[in-house]
Amino acid sequence: FMSETAAALCLSVAYRHAGDRMWQTLTLLFALVPCALVQLSLVFIHRDVSRDRPLVLLLHLLQLGPLV
Repeated sequence: FMSETAAALCLSVAYRHAGDRMWQTLTLLFALVPCALVQLSLVFIHRDVSRDRPLVLLLHLLQLGPLV
């Protein structure tokens, strides 16, 4: 998960240096939107009705939810 995100960010930087703004935007869009959707779904899966877990929510907001 983390290596795929890192590879997408490196590819986005390469597109930026090459001057391809459209490909950079598409790479970021296709890399970060699914990542955010996974984190959002994991927030609801890990959500405990009886108590709040702010650390887990913070990790999901920082895109580190799958490490939990």
